[in-house]
Amino acid sequence: MVATEDFKITKTRKSKLGELDFNNIPFGKYFTDHMLEVNYDQGQWGTVEIKPYQPIMIDPACAALHYGQAIFEGIKAYKNEDGEAFIFRPEDNFKRFNISAERMEMPQVPEEIFMEGMKQLVKLDEEWIPAKPDHSLYIRPFMFSTDEVIGVKPSQKYKFMIILSPTGPYYSAPMRIFAEEKYVRAVPGGVGYTKNAGNYGASMYATAEAKRKGYDQVLWMDAFEHKYVQECGTMNVFFIMGNTAVTPSLADGTILAGVTRDSVIQLLKDMGLEVEERNLSIDEIEDAYKEGTLHEVFGTGTAATTSFIKELRYKDFVMTFETEKWKVGTEISRRMNAIKEGKAEDKYGWMVKV
Repeated sequence: MVATEDFKITKTRKSKLGELDFNNIPFGKYFTDHMLEVNYDQGQWGTVEIKPYQPIMIDPACAALHYGQAIFEGIKAYKNEDGEAFIFRPEDNFKRFNISAERMEMPQVPEEIFMEGMKQLVKLDEEWIPAKPDHSLYIRPFMFSTDEVIGVKPSQKYKFMIILSPTGPYYSAPMRIFAEEKYVRAVPGGVGYTKNAGNYGASMYATAEAKRKGYDQVLWMDAFEHKYVQECGTMNVFFIMGNTAVTPSLADGTILAGVTRDSVIQLLKDMGLEVEERNLSIDEIEDAYKEGTLHEVFGTGTAATTSFIKELRYKDFVMTFETEKWKVGTEISRRMNAIKEGKAEDKYGWMVKV
């Protein structure tokens, strides 16, 4: 058991905050003054340290570099109109982090380290939270194996860390998406439902291929028939068909159970739409487009929040959308932002005060 009063906190002597241009903060480029670090060894967690942001030293034989035991989460903190700091649904990310840890044969991170450590770190660096629409403080908890040995086996030692990054919009414009037919992201029985680093490394080649064709991201499909849609790049994906929102099911464990996805499902229901979580084929999507019943397509995720898709290409068939006329995606974005910025009632208790 780790006692929060035993956290070791060392503050930076000189803040970097004055060097940040809040009018130009691209995603993931700048980091705050402090970070959290704690080591796991011989079945126990050590002292939690919050200290000045700095490089870490690792051995060349560090197991994570060779065998890929590495997981992470993405969370965001916001400021309301009164300047108070809140974190969006961090408990859900904490639970999902440990689901990833279990699948990757890594230790569970205790709640007092993950949750209380995050709150104390954000509190220390809360001046870094941009008080602007569509801006936030991105929170990146991560853990990796640190055994200094060559050999395929679960590590005995791990390092858990949290770093913070102020950010603007992830995708600033509607996206063009390419439906991927050759490469796959995940298979049933695999690790598609986890946020392990390998999932993202394996996606880069296909994504780069799509970008060379002029597209922003890929729409992944199932591994067997290349027929049923799964995720869209770094996001879950929704299709508005008539008065129904359809999103791929989580049942076969190939896609991430997105916290933003879950939030959007609730907001869609609040708006009176039917929500279906089920297998959805690319052929059904194409048919709906031809029939005029496919009205909107958008992605959801912590980094991306809600990202409109203006073009979807499958084989040689291109579906285009006039995103400026959309009603559902626009209203979802408005409602979500209003909750995060403290302008609307948080009736589901999503915002956790720092």
